[in-house]
Amino acid sequence: VQLQASGGGLVQAWGSLRLSCVASGRTIREYGFGWFRQAQGKEREFVAGITWSGSRSINTDSAKGRFTISRDNAKNTVFLQMNRLVPENTAVYYCVAKAGIIYSSLGVLSSYDYWGQGTQVTVSS
Repeated sequence: VQLQASGGGLVQAWGSLRLSCVASGRTIREYGFGWFRQAQGKEREFVAGITWSGSRSINTDSAKGRFTISRDNAKNTVFLQMNRLVPENTAVYYCVAKAGIIYSSLGVLSSYDYWGQGTQVTVSS
């Protein structure tokens, strides 16, 4: 599976962005996906994940109530809708995937087999 993330960019605080992750090579129906991010000088952290059946997990510390993950199996695409962005959300966002990942593993970086190239999100104050 190849993952292509897009949708990042420069946005003012309290603005919105929608990231997309297009998967190619296989149908995504049996895959779970996650979004992780890495800010400069920091470790990668979990943002959101979704299982093959649509169960969602959100990092409550950084994204609850503001970020939503969704998937469109017909388009082989996973989305991360980010609203009310703040400068602390500035990071490179990565899309990851694993066939059959279970809910409890969504937030575990080592659980995933496939990685996209990342898309930069910059939030200005």
